[in-house]
Amino acid sequence: MRVYVPLTLPRLAEAYKAGELGPGPLTAYAVTPALREWYVSDDIEELEYAALNRAALASLRLVAGDPAAARRRVVLAADVPDGAAVMDPDRGLDQRVLGEVRVEGGLRLGKVAAVHVDAGDAEGDVAAAVGVLGAADQGDDDARFVVDGVEDHELLWFATQEIPGLIG
Repeated sequence: MRVYVPLTLPRLAEAYKAGELGPGPLTAYAVTPALREWYVSDDIEELEYAALNRAALASLRLVAGDPAAARRRVVLAADVPDGAAVMDPDRGLDQRVLGEVRVEGGLRLGKVAAVHVDAGDAEGDVAAAVGVLGAADQGDDDARFVVDGVEDHELLWFATQEIPGLIG
């Protein structure tokens, strides 16, 4: 099963240094039954893209919680055995956590398929979104527009061998 783990650049650096992300449990995003129902598609690539975007939003929240982190979203894409990622059935239809799963153990970087990171030109929009995230959560439409605008920036794909360049 492919999971998408939201991070920040400092957390990516820590994982790279340790050779793994963890210890678990880790919050990740994946194609869950609730995400399938919400997205209304049978195309697995579209569904995985939706899960990646959910992880990118979670990464934005992590960036907001770390004033020292670069204003760039980071998502690790990794393959875990079926059953290693578990959805909370009590929260399955909660819009705020669609696609959210828990990976119980740590995640070795050898299992990471790719790293997705914002380009440098996204930093201004990510910083603006971080600044209004609380207001957006409270229903402010203008703030929600700013947060949603970050999705206009596609996350770039990087091979795991490129991690040193991302964190350097």
